[in-house]
Amino acid sequence: MRKENEQYCNGCGRQISNGQGPARENVLEVEQTWGYFSKKDGEVHRFCLCESCYDRIRRGFALPVEVEQLQEYL
Repeated sequence: MRKENEQYCNGCGRQISNGQGPARENVLEVEQTWGYFSKKDGEVHRFCLCESCYDRIRRGFALPVEVEQLQEYL
């Protein structure tokens, strides 16, 4: 969630970035535009999660997240 230049985790509400330079941690940012055949047709949903909230939610998935290690990290 963004408020002006600040960024907050939608899961726990913690401030991730205050707009004063780069964020100090990685954040999962999601934007979904819902289309036909959904109950949210025409809506755009946006949210972000800190790493802790992402891990908490991921543990509840029925199927595991596909994870790949990068060979070179730039």
